[in-house]
Parts: sequence; structure tokens; C-alpha cells
Amino acid sequence: MNISQSQKIPEILGSEEQKAIAAEITELFNKLIEIYKGDYLYEFPPNILQYSHFYELYSKIILDFNENPLKTFKLQEAFLQDCCSLYFSTLNKLMGSHSEEDSVFESPSGDKRFANSEWKECLYFDTLKRIYYLVAKHSLRWLNSITTLDRKSRQQLHFYLKNFLNQNAPSNLFLTNPEVIQKTIETGGENFLIGLKNYLEDLVLNNGRPNVRMTDIKAFAVGKNLAITPGKVIFQNDIMQLIQYLPSTESVYKIPILFVPPWINKYYVLDLSPENSLVKWLVDQGFTVYMISWVNPGPELENKGFSDYMMEGPIAALKVITDTANCSSVHTVGYCIGGTLLSCALAYLATQGDTRVASSTFFMTLLNFSNPGELGVFIDENQINAIDKIMEKKGYFDGRILDMAFNVLRPNDLIWPYFINHYLLGNPAKPFELLYWNADPSNLPRRMNSFYLRSLYLHDSLKVPGKIKLKGVPIHLEAIKTPAFFLASETDHITLWRTVYSGTRLLGGPVQFVLAASGHVMGVINPPSKNKYSYRTSKKFGISKKLPTRSKEWLNSTKEHKGSWWPHWKDWLLNINAEQVSARDPVKQGIRILEDAPGSYVLKRL
Repeated sequence: MNISQSQKIPEILGSEEQKAIAAEITELFNKLIEIYKGDYLYEFPPNILQYSHFYELYSKIILDFNENPLKTFKLQEAFLQDCCSLYFSTLNKLMGSHSEEDSVFESPSGDKRFANSEWKECLYFDTLKRIYYLVAKHSLRWLNSITTLDRKSRQQLHFYLKNFLNQNAPSNLFLTNPEVIQKTIETGGENFLIGLKNYLEDLVLNNGRPNVRMTDIKAFAVGKNLAITPGKVIFQNDIMQLIQYLPSTESVYKIPILFVPPWINKYYVLDLSPENSLVKWLVDQGFTVYMISWVNPGPELENKGFSDYMMEGPIAALKVITDTANCSSVHTVGYCIGGTLLSCALAYLATQGDTRVASSTFFMTLLNFSNPGELGVFIDENQINAIDKIMEKKGYFDGRILDMAFNVLRPNDLIWPYFINHYLLGNPAKPFELLYWNADPSNLPRRMNSFYLRSLYLHDSLKVPGKIKLKGVPIHLEAIKTPAFFLASETDHITLWRTVYSGTRLLGGPVQFVLAASGHVMGVINPPSKNKYSYRTSKKFGISKKLPTRSKEWLNSTKEHKGSWWPHWKDWLLNINAEQVSARDPVKQGIRILEDAPGSYVLKRL
């Protein structure tokens, strides 16, 4: 549709409301054309399967089929047998009779895509659903039968095949989704008009990149109803602001807590609404809490490296805290990549004889990258070269690309339900604070990101003593002797819990490992007041200098505890030191205040 055609839409449509929607569509079309006329670069996805690599994979597949014709024949035979079973099962249902085959390819429990009753009660939709499951089952069986693929190639093909199958589920198409058909009948097709407007709004919002909106972004604002725990920014440099939160108790524990959050997303995942804020809970428990708020970098910071993040992040924050808080040591907490950075900082400080860290806590942190989980599908030399070329043009890696990459890893949770709701049903996005945070990514400086991808994810160098040097200092994780607390989550697909567990054996001090329920974020953000989920601890291996090599041995020794792990962590911290001092208020302390929390760095959205 060109502009002249889109301008005629209001003349065709009937109601004033429809004409208003059409006028919005016209305006959005004009904005998109301006975006595409400009210096537009659509970088996602990096070419995961380069042409030469795809040809290599294709050759292996053909070779496997040629060398194993009997296996290929058996696969085809099994597929045809299941087709026949499904055919006769459908005939039985059509005739109103029942047989043992009527349950062929029913929905697995928990598949929300086919939760609507029509998928079971209507023969048309029931048959579509079961055909889909049949094709999916045999497609994956075919891929798993190929013996000539290496692990990485199999992982990449499996990723693409599953995404292709997820994309083409009948629930994602308007002619084969009963809920969409019903909504179209009820609204006379107005749902598609609203869906088109929603789609164009999302394109404009994301600078021309397709990325479906998952929440009502107008329902939240950082500093208004998110990240509102009172605090002051007491320090800043090029890459971070340091927030000191105001006390809510008359006395506080002597050792304060410093958070080193990931810089892929914003820090306020740890300070969402007050009822979900880990920061507020800790402050109310009597802790002095400090938070690093990373800058959202542009091309001016392209030469900031991983070592700069270490020196200007946690190490700079430690100096500020010990200089102003009248304390000699600090509890440190790292989340995801923030934990990886914290481990490097601790190893660096160990070489300097620095004893200012009282303990280290790692949330969902990889130190051993031998099995990086589903993210590994994006990690190989070809893809990193492609990412480097993108970063050379811009000076940074656009956080929106990374945001889309994370969503693609879980499309049935983070893409297709919102695609259906927002575009096919024409419904407004619902407010959900965690999804608002998820849609607020940060850019990554070119030099830092290249080092992180190559040295850690690609070459897995951190676990090898001395292989990585930061500021000229070889990093030895076993030099870290401070007590360490590791938290992982059972269903985390970004940092697999068994891989997180393997990192505990790289440190040289006593370690406690806790396994929470849920995933990468909800496993951390689990307030005690909600009484949700659970966590596992091992009394046998409680706080141990070396946990068992095999995670299964640790798991078999654990006990499940209902509810939040937060109080258990608090007890662990107080076992190290429970002394109390008068509350620390940065204003009363006479510290120079730069601005109120949440500060200005966190407010920059892409």
C-alpha cells in the first residue's frame, strides 16, 4: 500500500471510530516512510547460518540420507503410519464413534496455544491441531536421526526448525484460530484494522524493526511507579551512577550491600513496584543498599572495554562506599553478566591484597561457559564476525537486537501470544511491569561486547586460570576466598542451573548453592509476601569449600522449601556479620548529592 492509497482509507470505512483509526494508520505510514528513507539498518538477525555454512550442513544431511537409505525409508514409513492413524481417528470422530486412536497427537499438557475449548470440541480445529503435532513430531525425529552433524550444527538446525514449527502453528494464523475467527465475526473485521494500527505503532516505536509489544508501555514510568525506593545518586562516571538508598530503620547492619546488575537491561528489575522490590525489602530489613546504574551507551563509548567496566563499575563503587559509609568491608551481589564482571573484579582485587569484600553473591551467573544454554545458538565465529561488522558501523551493539534475540529463544512465551493478541485480535497490550522492564534494553559498547562474546562465550576462557588478563592482571578465580552464595533457577533457559553450579567449583572459598523455582528473572524476584514458588538447599553440603563435581549428587541431597529464598539469603549474610550501627543517610552524612534516585542514566530508552 502506498501513501496515496492509505489516504483513501477513511473514505471507505464507515464509523467515525474506524475513520479515526484509519487516520492514525495513515500518519504511522508516513512516519515509517521517513524512517526507511533515513540511515536505516536492519541488523537482526545476524546471518546465523552463513551461506557457506548452510551448504556444509546441507551436504552433511544429503550424505547421511545417501549413506542410510534404510533409515530414511523407516522414517518415511513411520510418518505414513501416523498419518493413517490420524486419518482413521478423524473418520471415527466424524462418524461419532470412538476408538483407542482418538487420542492420537493430542495437545501436551501445558501447551497454552491450544487452550481454547474449540481446539478439542470442533473437529476442524482438532484435526488441524493434530496434523500440526504430527508434522512437528516427525520433523524433529528426522533431525535427531542425522548422525553426521556436530553438536553446534545440530543445535542451530534444531533452533531454526523449532522456530519454523512454532511460527507456523495453526494458532498463529487468522483462518485457523477459532478465537480470532470469532472476534472477526463479532467486530466485522475491525480487529484487523486495529491490529494493523498496533503493528505499525510497534514498527515506529522500534525504528522500523518488527518487535511485538508485550505490555502497555504507557502504564509505567521509571521513577513514577517503578524504581521508586527513595535514594540518592552519590557518584557517577562515564559508565555508571552509584545510588545509595535511604534507610527505613533507625539502625542498620554494619556491612552494606553493593549490587552489580547486568548492563544488558536496566537495574530496576531489582527495584520494580514496592511490593516486588528486592531493594526495598532489604532496606526494610535494615541493610544499607547501594546500586550501580549503568549508562545506556552510544558511539562515544565504543572503546570502553570489559576491564573499564570492572574498574569504573564495582571497583570504583567499592572505593566510594568504604570512603563514605564508615565501613571496611562490603557484601557484593552480581546478577547475570554483572556477576561475571564481579567475579573478575574479586579475582583482580585478590591479586592486590584487597580485603574490602566481605562476601559475594551471584544471581544466575555463568563462570563456566562450556554450556551457555540456548544462547549458544548465536555463538560461533561467523556470527560474532557478523556482529563485529554491525558494531563497526555504529560503535555499539543495539540493545533492541539483543532484546529480539532473547525473545526468539522463547517464541511461544514472548512472541506469538502477543502477536495474536495485539495484531490478530486487535486487543490492547496489558500492563505488566516485568515485561515493561524486559522491553527496556541497553546498548552494549563495541569493544566490551566483542571481548565478552569471544573470550567468554566463544572460547570459555574465564575458567582457565590466567587465560584472561584485565588491566594487565591475570584473572584466577580460585584466588577468590570470600564466602560465596550462588543462586540458580530450575527453568532458566539463559543460564542453565547446572552450568551455574559448575562455576561454584572454580572459586577458592566456601560456597553455598541454592536452586530456586521458576526462571531467569522470576527466580530472583520472589518476594516473601507473595508466598510463591520454592527453593532447594542441601544440608549435607550447606556451606562447603568444594561442592560435589556432579550437580546430580548435590540435587539428590537437597530439601525443598516453600516460598521465597530471600529470608534464607538474609540469614546467610547475617551469619557472616550481624553487627549494627546507626542508620546511614547520605544527606545527613554530608555526602555530595548529584540527584535523586533513580538517576538520569536509567531513564534513557532506546
